[in-house]
This record gives sequence, C-alpha cells and structure tokens, in this order.
Amino acid sequence: MKKSLLSRIFDVEKTKNRAAFSEVDQKITKYHYGSDAFMRILESRYSCHAFSGYSVSDAKLNMVLEAGRLAPSAGNNQPTRIWVVKSEEALARLRTVHPCYGAPVVLIVGCRNEEAWVRESDGVNAGKTDAAIVLTHLMLTATDAGLANMWIWDFDPSKVREALPETQGHGIYALLAIGHPAEGEGNPTELHSERRPLEEIVKTL
Repeated sequence: MKKSLLSRIFDVEKTKNRAAFSEVDQKITKYHYGSDAFMRILESRYSCHAFSGYSVSDAKLNMVLEAGRLAPSAGNNQPTRIWVVKSEEALARLRTVHPCYGAPVVLIVGCRNEEAWVRESDGVNAGKTDAAIVLTHLMLTATDAGLANMWIWDFDPSKVREALPETQGHGIYALLAIGHPAEGEGNPTELHSERRPLEEIVKTL
C-alpha cells in the first residue's frame, strides 16, 4: 500500500533528525555524554605568563565576577572578597608587590576568616578552601570568555595590604591576572599538558 504524501514527508523529517543527531554524536568523540564543552574548557585553560595591552570588556569582567559570586562555600557563609584592580594607579601599586605579567586586570581574592565556617572536630577554618573555589570559578569562566589568566601565588600578602589598604583586615590568598595573551609570549609552557595518569591519583575503595 502506497504511503500518503504526508507520511512520506514525515519519514523524510525523521531521517533528517536522525542525521542531525548522528552528526552531534560524531562531534562528541571523547567524553560520550550530552556535551563535552565544559571538559574542553578545563583542557584549554593554561597559565599565561605574558599579557597584551588589550583591555578586558566590562561585559566579560562582570560575567567572571558573577561566576565568583555563585561559588559554593562551607555553610554558605560566603566569606570571600574580590578586589578588581584595573586602574593604572591601582595596577602600579600592585605591581610593586608582583609584576602580574602585565595583565590589564588583576583580581585579588581574599577572605574574612572570622566569617568562615569552622570544623568543630579539629578547628580547621574553611576560608582558604572557600577562596580556592571562588578562584576556580573565576579562572574557568575567564577561560570560557576567551580570556587568558594566571593564578598567582608567589607574593607577600602583607605587602599587598600595604600597597592597597582597601584589603586590610582580610586574608589575601591569591591574585588572578586576566586579559589577552601577548603574541608569541603568552602561550602554554611545556608543563601545561603534563598530568599524572588517572590510575595514579584515583583509588577506588
């Protein structure tokens, strides 16, 4: 029995849909689930050691900061604070502490330790962990926005507080330099792809 014109059109549409889904499946070649976009962000993020003079748009910066605000914290105490250093005067003061690889924007991530959750069993303050989570959100969102970044750890927090008195009274845990990589200089180093194998760092009990 011959199919009606409507049935034949419906069959063509089903074939097109199957082809579209097949194309999507072929693109997801590594992780085999709904979307591997986030994993690609994790893989592509690297430590940029030189930034160009191009500025960071307010739209991108606000998106990065909003990601930091959304980060979870122990007990939802939200003790972390972020200072956006982007004026020439503020950058000059901060660069007396660390050159920050010439980045046009540096985020100082600190914490009001007295506001952080404290584990009763051993008195461990969650402030540093909360700050690290915020930093991770900032760093990965910057990468997603097409911004190179560098998590800076080698500095003296007391000198940051001296250079920028606005940060007084806080634990200063890291600086995050963000911007656009300098041509030929801001590329990943040879260490970027060096990772221990999964079976070395993961143990199933």
